[in-house]
Amino acid sequence: MPTLINAFFKLLEFLVVTCLVAMVIMVFGNVVLRYGFNSGISISDEMSRYCFIWLTYLGAMVAMRERGHLGVDTLVRRLSLRGKQLCFFLSEVLMLGCNVLFFWGTWKMHDLQVTNISVVVGIPMIWIYGIGYVTASVMGVMNVHKLVLLLTGRLAESDLVMVVESEDTVVLDDVATQARGRT
Repeated sequence: MPTLINAFFKLLEFLVVTCLVAMVIMVFGNVVLRYGFNSGISISDEMSRYCFIWLTYLGAMVAMRERGHLGVDTLVRRLSLRGKQLCFFLSEVLMLGCNVLFFWGTWKMHDLQVTNISVVVGIPMIWIYGIGYVTASVMGVMNVHKLVLLLTGRLAESDLVMVVESEDTVVLDDVATQARGRT
């Protein structure tokens, strides 16, 4: 199962890169065509917007798995083990609630998006906004998994602080440590 999960997230990373490359090619190509040849490809504006929407949601799933979302851990680091567990629980439950609302909102808009056809590309908008189903489901499963790990006692105290240190902070900490060593 871990191999399948890793393959799924590698696919998501590949799709993020594909969307980014497609956006760059379409937008840059259109700029060159407009300024150099006084023409353009009308589909590129709309498709680059759609790629950006997908890139955002696919990237959010990858970032959640890698614990790459922004967070502030100033208070949580100072709490006791029980306090950290409580904050972790509340955080995961709130995120799960947001994912449920996101899925439900996508569901409520489904019929409208099926009949709403994009102007230039001519596809139903559910192909664009339907990514909400995937994102809410995947992130919701991750929330439930973390809650199960917490409630069964399989999370270490270090896992309860969900902020990953940035590389800049690590470099600054190393410089500060070296400076203290010289004095």
